[in-house]
Amino acid sequence: MTLPVLPATARTLLARTARVQRDGRAPSLVAGVVRDGGLAWSAGRGDVAEPHADVQYRLGSISKTVTALVVLRLRDEGRLGLDDPLEEHVPGTPFGERTVGQLLSHLAGASSESPGGWWERVPGGSLAELRLTEDDVVLGTARRFHYSNLGFGLLGELVARHRERPWAEVVRDEVLLPLGMDRTTPRPTGRAARGSAVHPWADVVLPEPEHDAGVMAAAGQLWATLADLGSFAAFLLGDTGEVLSPATLEEMTVPAGVDPSASGWSAYGLGVQVLRVDGHTLVGHGGSMPGFLAGAFVDRTEQAGAVMLANTTSGLDPLLPGLLADLRAAEPRVVDAWAPSPPPLPLDQLGVWFWGPAPLVLRAQAGGLLHLGPLPGRPGRASRFAAREDGTWVGLDGYYAGETLRIAPDHLDVATFVLTRTPYDPEAPVPGGVDERGWTVP
Repeated sequence: MTLPVLPATARTLLARTARVQRDGRAPSLVAGVVRDGGLAWSAGRGDVAEPHADVQYRLGSISKTVTALVVLRLRDEGRLGLDDPLEEHVPGTPFGERTVGQLLSHLAGASSESPGGWWERVPGGSLAELRLTEDDVVLGTARRFHYSNLGFGLLGELVARHRERPWAEVVRDEVLLPLGMDRTTPRPTGRAARGSAVHPWADVVLPEPEHDAGVMAAAGQLWATLADLGSFAAFLLGDTGEVLSPATLEEMTVPAGVDPSASGWSAYGLGVQVLRVDGHTLVGHGGSMPGFLAGAFVDRTEQAGAVMLANTTSGLDPLLPGLLADLRAAEPRVVDAWAPSPPPLPLDQLGVWFWGPAPLVLRAQAGGLLHLGPLPGRPGRASRFAAREDGTWVGLDGYYAGETLRIAPDHLDVATFVLTRTPYDPEAPVPGGVDERGWTVP
């Protein structure tokens, strides 16, 4: 059951939302915060119909995350791999050697937009009608992050070919309806806001066009209500239902090509944006189409999210991080109580180990995990590890992500490094050996 926020919190959230709508001159704006599976607070400002949570707005690029979910469902079914070249699934494009995973994380070097007219304002057609050429390949493979709407148009085509049905039908049946998002559609239905551009020097508006984007629909076609977007945020917080496994959702949120231990970064995972704001990691996606702005971001550690929809082309200051900060300050999350749990290793295998002369600590964590990292307050590499059936451990994050940890009575072996109980223990298999003179004064 979703408990509403306290009255004082609601006032704070409304004040921030009202200021953003006024200062950004949005004809209408709806926003909400999400926890415990649904909207805990929402409000509408400006010319918005009631109930405000049931008015459709265009989601823009949040559609990319919906597309990514189906691609990862196909991967989990064994129908494709993230390292598969696109050519294996959508032959005949100039991106044949670029992989599915690179397209999902905007590392495939595809041009930012599709060729021809501005796809966000003119009707689109099929992939064949795009007539892609080598000119649409603008960067080398995995050279740098380059946001690509075209790349997600190609992924939508991949989805349609594997399911042998249009992209819109597939995402409806496999993502939207299972999440209870029955007011999310490829074209506006029922009560829907009209897309608007606001003049930069006067308080007048201009209607923006609405159309079917064709093959590019997978990059930004969907329309949704605030209530439905709240359900999507609940999914990102872990309420995955039958749509995706929690492990695959976690995989989506891992930044590609960015060191997540640094402060103040912005990155992209597999179909989701990953932001670091004021010491908190936010996962979700923003959306922008002519006439509309949207956003859905969650703090998975705090188990809270924020969503917003507006019918303006540009001009709004960031709202969602501020709403989440307001919620944290007014109603800080009460975490679960600590309770003892059996360690996954004998106690004498935990504690301090040495990588050369550097001390590291191997700790047991809840859920049967191990954590290898520096002493408190000291710099160094840190990773969590999960057990494998063969008795080894696999790194989940940090420097040793994907690497194998082997534990022996007198040493640890991870990625060719050997950690010993004392610095360079001569009795352990230290690579390169230990000088027989031992530790001396030069």
